[in-house]
Amino acid sequence: MMKTPVGLVTIALSAATLLAGSFLLVTGTRGQNTSFGSSAGQLEVQTFASGLVYPWALAFLPDGRMLVTERPGRIRIVSAEGQLSPPLKNVPEVWATGQGGLLDIIIDKTFAQNRTIFFCYSERTSGGGRTAVARAKLNDGTGKLDELKVIFRQEGPPTAGNHHGCRIVQGSDGNLFVTLGEHFTYRDEAQNLGNHLGKLIRITPDGAAPPDNPFVGRDGAKPEIWSYGHRNEQGLAIHPVTGELWEIEHGPRGGDEVNVIAKGKNYGWPVIGFGIDYSGAKIHEATAKDGMEQPAKYWVPSIAPSGAAFYTGKLFPKWNGSLFTGALVGKMLVRLTINGHAVTGEERLLPNLYERIRDVRQGPDGALWLLTDNSAGRILRVTPAGK
Repeated sequence: MMKTPVGLVTIALSAATLLAGSFLLVTGTRGQNTSFGSSAGQLEVQTFASGLVYPWALAFLPDGRMLVTERPGRIRIVSAEGQLSPPLKNVPEVWATGQGGLLDIIIDKTFAQNRTIFFCYSERTSGGGRTAVARAKLNDGTGKLDELKVIFRQEGPPTAGNHHGCRIVQGSDGNLFVTLGEHFTYRDEAQNLGNHLGKLIRITPDGAAPPDNPFVGRDGAKPEIWSYGHRNEQGLAIHPVTGELWEIEHGPRGGDEVNVIAKGKNYGWPVIGFGIDYSGAKIHEATAKDGMEQPAKYWVPSIAPSGAAFYTGKLFPKWNGSLFTGALVGKMLVRLTINGHAVTGEERLLPNLYERIRDVRQGPDGALWLLTDNSAGRILRVTPAGK
């Protein structure tokens, strides 16, 4: 049974208006702080909002509010006071089966001018499901998405509901990087450039393949592919100094990986790796092979990492430059210290919270913001004690 952290108390909030001329808020909670130790001193963890069903991703709006996705197929706006809006209208139909549903969400770099958001989700297709990416304009005055367009659909054998990947980041040039899982059953397809399974893709905001992608013009290869040989990529972040792309993916029984992504490279799944099959059977030929990249870090046993964010804020100066990821099986927040392309240290935080952490983001306030992965999901705010 899931334990409830001592001292986290939930209080009901009455409905109120989000902003003048906007729509009605329906639910939201705030909680008292609970303290945990760390290398940066005592941490306070506050329940900022609750009442979410398997929340998956968080994106901050310029005015301090945030967007949150729920895996069953909802997007909500969260006010600066922690209140949840009704689900936004005009969200496409989501195939919320197994690990699938409404997954990652980001705002465009020029959101203040164009109100554009991007999100990815699992979509029903013949024989199962696939990952799709959509673009829309946020109209929070009416509580809906305008100008909705599906800009990308994954091609390849469908999934029965597993390994969608589905993290998005936007590069400095405005193009999107999107992780696409290998659908579990079809792991060998991660090595096949003729489909999108087990790939990290790069597309324009309109969904096209940029002309400088590594496999553009190559016969039998999908032009959107940026890297391949991935399993189920659950974390993606751009290094704030180097601009390099860092990716985190699930292994099977052991072998979760942190990878520094380079254009056109093969990251080995399932040919090389550090885990075994769930049955205990051998999967990989070896742990290394010519032409295949080695991870910057791997975990045995698996922690099931999810979400990724580099820290650049002022609340935790000792942690500047660290890479954070949540852990689902591990039920904790993990901080990784980075030196170049090497992971030089690991700190396991909040293990006594007893929560599956689905996403981690740095907020504009410098706090760490977490999503808990369960049917009574919460948004948590992590700060130094007394802040």
